[in-house]
Amino acid sequence: MSKISSITRVLEIIETVSYSSKPVTPLELSKKLNIPKPTVHRLIQNLSEEGFITVNDSGGVVPGSRVRNLSIELWQQRRYFNERQVILQRLVTDIKETCGIAAPYNLNMVYTNHAQTMLPLQVYIPVGEKSPLWCTATGKLYLSQLSIHARHKVLEKLTLHRFTRNTIYNMEVLNAELDQIAKTGIGVDNEEFISEMVAIAVPILDSNSKYLASLYMHAPTTRISLVELLTYVPRLKIAAQEIQTLIDESQD
Repeated sequence: MSKISSITRVLEIIETVSYSSKPVTPLELSKKLNIPKPTVHRLIQNLSEEGFITVNDSGGVVPGSRVRNLSIELWQQRRYFNERQVILQRLVTDIKETCGIAAPYNLNMVYTNHAQTMLPLQVYIPVGEKSPLWCTATGKLYLSQLSIHARHKVLEKLTLHRFTRNTIYNMEVLNAELDQIAKTGIGVDNEEFISEMVAIAVPILDSNSKYLASLYMHAPTTRISLVELLTYVPRLKIAAQEIQTLIDESQD
């Protein structure tokens, strides 16, 4: 087997695993990519040791930390950052409240873009800042998009603690909340991360309808309630679709 074909097979495995909506078995990879089973198992072991993929308890193959971190770096490329920023700024002009994008990074959400409201009372969270998964609209939305197995694997690594009196830190209650968010497709934060701040989030999807990031809107409760915030979901979904179109065009 030539060096070039080895590299191609490695990249095909990473690509197939990354685009799959569920864990892929070694047998499925072998059939789909027409790679002998012994070769697939050897490449999976090598890629797992290097952190590009992970094999879960059921033997399914999922993207590893290096692939996830790379996706964040690509997401942050200046060209696409600026184009997303234009969409966010239009959104803020329409709804008058702060909006932004957060993407999963290890066991946190990281803020990759934001456009600030011009109103005098603001909640400022800078680009690059990390936030917890279990008590933010963006993080809960991400967790709700995972399979039940993947969600539990993430949650068991977290130590849930209270940020405010409204923070959900009981695992059973949190899972019920995530099940509800999975049905509605809308992440909510009812003063759970920061007191007197409410937030909502909708998913940004790729061309295969796979979750990429969360588009959020937050505001102080002295100006707007969570119920009022939810009336802006249709406008957020339009902006999320515009961002998805950007992603699709960049892949053509």
